[in-house]
Amino acid sequence: MSNSGQKVVLITGCSSGIGLRMAVMLAKDEKQRYHVIATMRDLKRKDKLVEAAGDAYGKSLSLAVLDVCTDESVKQCINGIKDRHVDVLINNAGIGLVGPVESISIAEMKSVFETNFFGVIRMIKEVMPDMKKRRGGHIIVVSSVMGLQGVVFNDVYAASKFAMEGFCECLAVQLLKFNVTMSMIEPGPVHTEFESKMIQDVRQKEFPGADADTVNYFKNVYLPSSVDIFETLGQTPDDIARCTKKVIEQGSSARFRNLTNPLYTPIVALKYADETGGLSVHAFYHMLFNLGPLMHVSMKAMQYLTCGCLRSRTVSPN
Repeated sequence: MSNSGQKVVLITGCSSGIGLRMAVMLAKDEKQRYHVIATMRDLKRKDKLVEAAGDAYGKSLSLAVLDVCTDESVKQCINGIKDRHVDVLINNAGIGLVGPVESISIAEMKSVFETNFFGVIRMIKEVMPDMKKRRGGHIIVVSSVMGLQGVVFNDVYAASKFAMEGFCECLAVQLLKFNVTMSMIEPGPVHTEFESKMIQDVRQKEFPGADADTVNYFKNVYLPSSVDIFETLGQTPDDIARCTKKVIEQGSSARFRNLTNPLYTPIVALKYADETGGLSVHAFYHMLFNLGPLMHVSMKAMQYLTCGCLRSRTVSPN
């Protein structure tokens, strides 16, 4: 299945967006260092990936069915790999949820955690024992800056990423003892169909249970600002794929946290500058409610404020 010497890289959520670009970039590696197993829940959605992979498909890229939300699917997928051998696991599958909390059902919240949190844990639990036995491996989790700094109206999504960050922070310490590396990839805004479709959908939604003021702030203040942030600060799936490839290449010397977007660093820095949390809470409040109409200008200002010392602490995509 893979040539000797090639690392076996398993990636979840490869039908589109970041997962698709990661799979293609690693499969087309010039030095042919990787055999990629690109997974998705439904192989009927493989066409875009197969087309983008071109000649690599069937050679350095193979496909497998995997639903991170079921134990059986995860076990079956890993059992289908020769000797169950995975060198690099990239947990990329994830779902978003945005809107006023009052209008989100507990069932919807649970489904976000089922994919973003328990889905990742299922994967880790399945490959980790073999990695520990072999005394080697790299587990990569595509988290988010929202796992470090909450963003208004993204309460449940941020909570699922915060949970993931805490889980991995604990596990990373134990894994070091077994020579297994744990890395978090923390993108800010990324231009994907996933994001644009989500913004489109919520624009049209009614929000039963939420008061008129909250719905108004969400639709007429948050959403336009959010679009502005994506346009000004957004990265491409290729940027995230390049950052991830760099982290894989670093191997056991890879950093635990890898923010991919230097322009977002000041926002995260606010949190660590004031342990009471007041600075970041009030800064976000002013950005949204006082600078809402000036969001574009403040985003531009933020680009200039991002100094070299902060940039150097992020994984540059280039």
